[in-house]
This record gives sequence, C-alpha cells and structure tokens, in this order.
Amino acid sequence: MNTLKRVALGTQGLEVPIEGLGCMGMTGGINGMSVYGEADEAESLATLHRALELGVDMLDTADLYGPMLNERLVGKAIAGQRDKFTIATKFGFEVDDQEQWTGGYNGRPEYVRKSIERSLRNLGTDYVDLYYLHRIDPNTPVEETVGAMSRLVEEGKVRYLGLSEVSADVLRRVHAVHPITALQTEYSLFDRHVEEEGILAAARELGIGFVAYSPLGRGFLSGDIKTPDDFEANDSRRFFPRYQGENFYKNLELVQKLQTLAEAKGVTSSQLALAWVLAQGVVAIPGTKRRKYLEANVAAASITLSPQELSDLDAIMPVGSATGAAYPAGL
Repeated sequence: MNTLKRVALGTQGLEVPIEGLGCMGMTGGINGMSVYGEADEAESLATLHRALELGVDMLDTADLYGPMLNERLVGKAIAGQRDKFTIATKFGFEVDDQEQWTGGYNGRPEYVRKSIERSLRNLGTDYVDLYYLHRIDPNTPVEETVGAMSRLVEEGKVRYLGLSEVSADVLRRVHAVHPITALQTEYSLFDRHVEEEGILAAARELGIGFVAYSPLGRGFLSGDIKTPDDFEANDSRRFFPRYQGENFYKNLELVQKLQTLAEAKGVTSSQLALAWVLAQGVVAIPGTKRRKYLEANVAAASITLSPQELSDLDAIMPVGSATGAAYPAGL
C-alpha cells in the first residue's frame, strides 16, 4: 500500500491525504451533458476501491454531478467501510425534485436543509465530513446560507464547512460567521487566478485549507488533447471558451512547452503539472475514472521539483498565461 503524506486541511482538525480523488467524471454529466466523456460504472467503482488502497481516501463529489448519480456511486463504493473515507460533497446549484439542475442557484436556509438530507440519502451515510457551498446564491446573503450550514455542524450531519470559488472578501466575511475549513477553487499551472486575486493568500492568512480542483487543467495539461475534435461530441469542455477556436491553439502552445520539460525529467506532463500544484502547499483533487490514471497521479506526489525546475515552470506558464475564460457564462 502506498502511503500518501497526510496534512491538516485548515485549522479545525480535519486531516486528509495531500491528494484526494475528484469523482465528477465517473457518472453522467449535468442534464444530459457528459463531463470528460462517457464513464463506465464498473471501472469507476474499481477506481474508487483502488484509491483507498493507495491512501487516497478523500472523495470529492456534489449533488450537481449526475445530478445525484455521482453521490449514489460514491455511496455504493463506501458501503460497509464508511469510516475509512473522508467524504466531501457540495450543494448550491439548484437541483429540483426531478433531479435536474434548474440553471439557477439556491442558498436559502430551507434549501440547505433539503440538500444535506438528500445528499445523505444518496451517499448512504448519516454525516458528511466536508460540506461545501458549491456556488453562492446571488439572491441570498451568503452569511444566511452559511448560518444554516453551521446548524448542520451542530446537529452532527456535517463535520466541517467549505466554500468553492469565492473571492478573498467573501472568504473573510463567511469565516467570521462560522470557521471555514477548506476553500475549493480551480488551481493549476494553467489557471492561477487565485494567486492573481489574492484568494490563496487570504486562505493562508485565515488558516483555511486550500483544495485545488482541475489541477491538470481539465485534462488539457496531459498533452493528450491535440485538437478540439479530440473531445467527444457531448463533452462539456467543447463549450468552455478556453478550449474553443484560437484560444485552444494558443493554450496548446503552453502545453507543448510543459511536455518538453516533462520529457527532460522523465515524467508525464500530467505528473509534472500535478507535482507543481502540490509544491504550492495545497491539497489537490485530480479527477479520474480509471485506475491507471489514478496510479499515475499518486506517483506524482513523490516527485520532487528543484528551485530551478519550479522557476522554469513559472517561466513557461506565468500567472495570466492561459487564453480564454475558464467557464461559459452562467457557471
């Protein structure tokens, strides 16, 4: 068994491996749109079980993924061994009773309650280790939403609270309402806005753990995607500005530079990119639905980067180097 280094996530008492597993791609996407291509349930379950063997015991899911299907898959994987896992899930994108995303957000206290009860049923558990507000509802004061989340902690339904994709200012405001254990935001060599906007610095200042999702730039930093046609027809990445038209090819030039450095070090582009994220002192949750990629990602945790290598990576992908917006409008 590989023993991944474990770290404190935030200052509230949660301890996790430096790598968790992003589970989003393991089930159908959102309202019929696939996320990173089609998935195979048997291989996804095998990947989840292999993750535990490798020490990757933090699983990251959300009610939006599927919707609901992803939490149910994770629930199936952890059945009979719940205590061996740290389960993180999220709410905030409004999912209706027909299990469809409405296209909006909901942070009202009654929806907070409804969401956790639904997630607990999906996961087959009576508590969630880390409960994230996935996105802020612009029509509900975030303090009100987090106040409702804090009551779930008092009731034992949730152990720790987290936020996703918020500004440094919001992070400070919310942390004053209830201690926040983790901030989950996109962070990779390809997307360094958390450095640019002072978000990572604010999390560190407040003692809030940082969890980097999409540390491989949604798979783009692997170097396996050479043209937009390499995305499957219903792959959601086709609709992200960063992977469209001229933006795609400008960003591909960055990946090619990364590949050159990776080859010189004798590792893959994905492993080098992931090692860089881990070298920033954050926890990463690379997503995969296949055991072979999970194993490659775990191997990246043992890669040491010299000051010169870190400098070289910084030179080829400095802050602000990616072209195009990270998300389509509305996400």
